[in-house]
Amino acid sequence: MTQPIRALEDQDEPALLRDQFRQLLRYRALLASGVVLGLLGGGWLALSGEESYTSTGEVVVRSAASDPFAAGASADKGINIGSERQTAVSDTVGTLAVGTLARHGDRVEVGTLLSGLQVTNPPNTLVLRFSYTGRTPALAKARAEALADAYLEIRRQRTEDSIANMADGYRAQLKPLTEQRDQLAAEQAGASNDVTSARANLVVSISELSRKISELRALDTTPGYLTKKPVAPTDPTGAGLPLLLGLGGVVGLALGLLLSWVRLVFDPAVRSTRELVRSLGAPLLGTLPRERASAGALLAIGRSGSRLAEEYRAVAFRLAYDPSFAQRRRLLVTAPRGDNDAAATAAVNLAAAFAEMGRDVLLVEADLRTPSLARDLGPAVQGAGPRWASEGERAWPSDSRMNVDVPGSGAFTLIAGRRTDNVPRALTSAPVGRIVAEGGRPGAVVIVLAPPVLSYADAVALIDRVEGVVVVCDPREVHRSDLERIREIIGAAGGSVLGALLHPGRSRYERRARKKAGRRRTGSGRSGSASGRGDGGGRGGPEHTGDPAETLGLRTFDSTAGNR
Repeated sequence: MTQPIRALEDQDEPALLRDQFRQLLRYRALLASGVVLGLLGGGWLALSGEESYTSTGEVVVRSAASDPFAAGASADKGINIGSERQTAVSDTVGTLAVGTLARHGDRVEVGTLLSGLQVTNPPNTLVLRFSYTGRTPALAKARAEALADAYLEIRRQRTEDSIANMADGYRAQLKPLTEQRDQLAAEQAGASNDVTSARANLVVSISELSRKISELRALDTTPGYLTKKPVAPTDPTGAGLPLLLGLGGVVGLALGLLLSWVRLVFDPAVRSTRELVRSLGAPLLGTLPRERASAGALLAIGRSGSRLAEEYRAVAFRLAYDPSFAQRRRLLVTAPRGDNDAAATAAVNLAAAFAEMGRDVLLVEADLRTPSLARDLGPAVQGAGPRWASEGERAWPSDSRMNVDVPGSGAFTLIAGRRTDNVPRALTSAPVGRIVAEGGRPGAVVIVLAPPVLSYADAVALIDRVEGVVVVCDPREVHRSDLERIREIIGAAGGSVLGALLHPGRSRYERRARKKAGRRRTGSGRSGSASGRGDGGGRGGPEHTGDPAETLGLRTFDSTAGNR
């Protein structure tokens, strides 16, 4: 029985994620290309980049102090480590370092020198870390040391300048006081008590200023210590080849996923079986496996141990118990577009499977443009085949009935196709109607193989007699719009889609081989038509090249063609 189509659950997020991931994995070429590009980029950066070396020195910054060993003395008194870091990378330090390096033969501009410098401050410390990156280990060591020494020298000069300025200020205040004291000392012989008191106050002020000057002179102006002296590095800095390759692989994988997602968004093909079921409006009957043993063979039923044959049997049993099919027992097998080989294989094997179930099966090849079943079945066909190119033949399907023997499974009747001038007239003729009506007999099954429904209107012309349709398609090539259009066309013609049968498609080698074989057959058909020995509808018949534009138009039906 046909199972109802289950709607996609919007809240089934894990299933949706798994489905989307599987869809992205369909584009393995893009994923592999992204990874390869990432690895190539990482390898190029690792091999083509210029090697550089980094030398690091550490400086502990301290303030000027009169007694650094006194209790309660704070090393960070008056130090703003952020400002000190800005001073370390300033042009003043760079200019002093340039002068030092020039004396040792390393002539460099200030901007160039500072471009390789990086000064950092470890958290909760008064340490400035000078890191310099240069082309050689010796160059990196020399410049890092010169910059650290220049910073300490600049800081020492600023501290000494501040002390000198403060001392000069105290001396400027001390000079008038000293003059007043000397003047009062000269007048002290006959002076009053007021003069003596004023002189004593001056002496106290002079002593205080002298004490401050002495304290400034006694300050320790050491700006800091170079606790870690820069050394010449032994290994180049930067990411090595393994790390760059790993990063390149990760970035390439992300790029491949992005490309796959973009390709998935703009891909018109069916992305999953859920989408196929939703677009076609019919269930999935089965998915045919790929078998190497079946290459070039039309019949899979009858081969022992064939997974493909078991899948065809499962599809036939499912159709046999479908109410829509069991009511009339008529089935139309077709493909969306392109070649009809997969649909022909499915029709033959379904006919063999029904014959194996004991049904009286009649397979009608309604592909009158490129008939090939009688030729492809080969030795399985019993009896004389249709005289496709004989003169005086009657209109199809006369003299086209033959038996097909399936080893170990039974036999079914084949109405082989034949090239016809007016295909629509032949498909809608009374003999075809009587043949299709045989499906109404008890135990009988009629399977009609029609050309691709979107390439020709032949399948639509048969839907009023064969209501149940099975679409055979490759999920990697069929488009969502094609499936929706097939559903609309079949529904408007009064039929119903019983389901879809997926086949794995052909490999590139098989597709190229079939294209070459098709070109050879086309060339031979053209030469036969030119010489009057073509296999069209009689001598001098029209040339069939397989182009839909040449066969879609209706031709004038000549009722006397069979009597000439």
